[in-house]
Amino acid sequence: MVSRTLIVNNPEGLHMRPAGVVAKEMGKFSCEVSIVFGDRKINAKSLINIISACIKKGAEITFECDGEDEEEAMAKIVELESQNFGE
Repeated sequence: MVSRTLIVNNPEGLHMRPAGVVAKEMGKFSCEVSIVFGDRKINAKSLINIISACIKKGAEITFECDGEDEEEAMAKIVELESQNFGE
């Protein structure tokens, strides 16, 4: 398992557009991808789950990837983070 903790910088948090980008891109990987937010573990391949978590600007979240292509999935998360999740 690999993980990466980051602070959400998007002024609107992980709203519909960036959540959609995350879910779409993570859905391409076979490994499990989760977002740990507070005491919740959210399926990062599910747009509804990401949106329902109400992740706001300034929130600390951790992406966890576990499975055969976990390194590739984490590399994509790093890339998405550098692009502010499509914003």
